[in-house]
Amino acid sequence: MEGRATASTPAALPYYVAFSQLLGLTLVAMTGAWLGLYRGGIAWESHLQFNVHPLCMAIGLIFLQGDALLVYRVFRNEAKRTTKVLHGLLHVFALIIALVGLVAVFDYHRKKGYADLYSLHSWCGILVFVLYFVQWLVGFSFFLFPGVSFSLRSRYRASHIFFGATIFLLSVGTALLGLKEALLFKLGAKYSLFEPEGVLGNVLGLLLACFGGVVLYILTRPDWKRPPQAEEQALSMDFKTLTEGDSPGSQ
Repeated sequence: MEGRATASTPAALPYYVAFSQLLGLTLVAMTGAWLGLYRGGIAWESHLQFNVHPLCMAIGLIFLQGDALLVYRVFRNEAKRTTKVLHGLLHVFALIIALVGLVAVFDYHRKKGYADLYSLHSWCGILVFVLYFVQWLVGFSFFLFPGVSFSLRSRYRASHIFFGATIFLLSVGTALLGLKEALLFKLGAKYSLFEPEGVLGNVLGLLLACFGGVVLYILTRPDWKRPPQAEEQALSMDFKTLTEGDSPGSQ
């Protein structure tokens, strides 16, 4: 809107965001290359159904979840409501894609007669998915659903941010566990002989760790937080004055 004051973007922030996207897209592309070169590709109605799982998790619970967390750093001057909706939609897409990955692996195990939920990776994976769904549901209820008081949102905001970052970290750790498990199951003792698939898998693991690290670095820089806009502060002040009779604290 014309005449509206805009917050300046920190000089280094765009470079870190661009680097995170380069890492994330390379991670997704390399996951696809690994599955295509060494695991036969992807198909739903065949023995390749299992391969849907790692690709969906890389896209959903790693790349899209990371991008959803960065929304409030990238879109610094857009309307808060618009930014909230984009943040929530990216999480919805991530959740749906992750659900497809879960269905793929359980359906594959059922068809092959394999046991479910016996490994540390599978336990962590279910924990992450449940926490992610609950986090989205509670976040939607507090921040997008009308009728929640300003004070309640303010009290919950810090917990929402903490659990969002924690779930993202758990997602990266769980993906690393799954990658190692997949390499050891297929390569066995040959893993220590620097087999090409093992080397590619190790590089993929480093990309996972680096993407997670860069996203968390961007999130934890206090000077890179999205500053509250003047109209947001005025609306918050008016709302809290009307409902509670005092002024809101800083967000």
